[in-house]
Amino acid sequence: MCGIAGLLAPEISSEHAENTVATMIAALVHRGPDDGGLWRSQNENLVLGHRRLSIQDLSVSGQQPMMSLSKRYTVVFNGEIYNFKEIAATLVKCGYHFYGHSDTEVLLAAIEKWGLEAAVTRFVGMFAFALWDGEKKVLHLCRDRLGEKPLYYGWVAGSFYFSSELKAIESVVSRDQLTTEFAGLSCFLQYGYVSAPYSIYQSIYKLMPGTILSIPVTKRADTLDFSPFADRTTVSPKTYWSILTAANHGLSDLIQSEQEVVEALDQAIHKSVRRQMIADVELGTFLSGGIDSTVVSAIAQSESSERIKTYTIGFSEKEYDESLYAERIAGHLGTDHLTMQVTPADILNVVPGIASIYDEPFADSSQMPSYLVSKLAKEHVTVCLSGDGGDELFAGYNRYLWTQSLWNRMSMIPLPVKQLAGKALAQPSPAFWDGLYGIIAGLKSNKQEKQKLVGLKVQKLAGFFQQNDIYAAYDYLMSYWHEPAAILEPHTSNNTSLKYPFPDTESFINQAMYMDQLGYLPGDNLAKVDRASMAVSLETRLPLLSHELVELAWRIPVAMKVKNNVSKWALREVLYKYVPREMIERPKMGFSVPVAQWLRSDLKDWAGDLLSGLDSVGSVLQKKEITRVWQEHVSGQYDHSHRLWSVLMYLSWSENRPE
Repeated sequence: MCGIAGLLAPEISSEHAENTVATMIAALVHRGPDDGGLWRSQNENLVLGHRRLSIQDLSVSGQQPMMSLSKRYTVVFNGEIYNFKEIAATLVKCGYHFYGHSDTEVLLAAIEKWGLEAAVTRFVGMFAFALWDGEKKVLHLCRDRLGEKPLYYGWVAGSFYFSSELKAIESVVSRDQLTTEFAGLSCFLQYGYVSAPYSIYQSIYKLMPGTILSIPVTKRADTLDFSPFADRTTVSPKTYWSILTAANHGLSDLIQSEQEVVEALDQAIHKSVRRQMIADVELGTFLSGGIDSTVVSAIAQSESSERIKTYTIGFSEKEYDESLYAERIAGHLGTDHLTMQVTPADILNVVPGIASIYDEPFADSSQMPSYLVSKLAKEHVTVCLSGDGGDELFAGYNRYLWTQSLWNRMSMIPLPVKQLAGKALAQPSPAFWDGLYGIIAGLKSNKQEKQKLVGLKVQKLAGFFQQNDIYAAYDYLMSYWHEPAAILEPHTSNNTSLKYPFPDTESFINQAMYMDQLGYLPGDNLAKVDRASMAVSLETRLPLLSHELVELAWRIPVAMKVKNNVSKWALREVLYKYVPREMIERPKMGFSVPVAQWLRSDLKDWAGDLLSGLDSVGSVLQKKEITRVWQEHVSGQYDHSHRLWSVLMYLSWSENRPE
């Protein structure tokens, strides 16, 4: 895992270009603390920079930037190619000789042998890289299929920049040259992240997953027919793999046998975990006690001859704490387990700097425990396996079942009646519904676990009733501010519509998983994991997101993902081979933190200080509406924690932007 950056600047001196990229990679030292390097082309004023976190081939043979044997290609590479040994064996049979044993050397040899796109389609891994073709004078940027590794790029004042994180570009481009992209800001306020291809800045973009962008350096930037959207223009990212194609192929070739599904899934996860355990440094796994992290940890332990290391964090608030479950599972698996108990004080220490870790606005509050568990693991290992992706692949989110079930029940009710019901539910505060539920639950004789955040769920239900169709209802559930325009100044644009074709399926759950794999997974989950882990120089690997496993998941009928109203049926059946059913069967909790309570107590002063910034000159957020929401939340009448957290993360990011 590493950090990459580069600059193509025909109008400045070569010395200035080198110094600029040196500054850029210095801003990425957390991604690669072990080594760094620069390379400059002779005639094009192109400079490539690299920071290295040594994982494979710790010797000088793995240093980057790296040049191919023929000297035609030069690369800076971030990520891992998990099947590089298999590819290397094929190339050796073709007469290739390798001087080291890094996956980067194999990448270059594969590109020389088969060409860029043909080689990339053979790679199984997570990666973002820049490849200079000295023969054709073309700079290629490439990103992995699911978007595990980030890559930003764009033109500023005639120069082309790219980097693993925005902070590298911010370190060399003046603040007045980086203006806010309001489509990106609106997207952030609505969903809590900025969705590709937008970034928070105009003219700076995220390379879309599964694409290659080729920039001919012999042409001026202002003459290029460019679009950041895939397959739109002559110079736009070209798709080499897509979730849409994987979904359509899988749905047209469904596996009909339950036994075959479970066996194929078990074998595929074993293969993915086995590949991702290859490293020249110590490796562990995150173990939250949920299904996804447990199946990865269980199979990793079964693949290891020694006790693997597992890590989790717990909370003092019992309704958010799963650490006891994780410890029981670790005991059963026989792992070397470590738990860190998190207090509000720990979060308070993290909050002021969290926006600088996620160097564009990011509002998923699980960013904080993700950072803390990464920091814990880094004290002992350099690589950690994680279970991310299981919810999106195997229908694990409660919102899938909840939306479908509720919408089906409501389908015969006229919209005006539903809207009246929604308004009626919205009248009492969430605190009222929490209190009412507490009374009812206290009267019950059974010992079932109590539901969390009942008032907030009723609040969401009230808005759910207002929607015209099931997809609008699902979008509502996914939104922080359903109407970002309500808190944006009138002069700002708020067009967040990114329209993509849907796979050929009538199943709402399939459609919802597809939407999440396309947007929420790379925009939220994968960005969260990458920034949290790389902030402490920890490489995180995600075995459930091998593209081969994704393609297999689309061949599993939705009836084998959700069975008898239980999610992740097929994945659970695999897990039960390693962990007793009773250790797993409990309500899904998620990796959440009690932000609502903390904003009324430990984080109240911090939040209030930030919100005072709404008075500043040039603020693009409307103070009146946000103040009303803040007061309602602090009073305890309503839970506006998600919406407030998005505003606070934007204000914190804005406050910490470099001058």
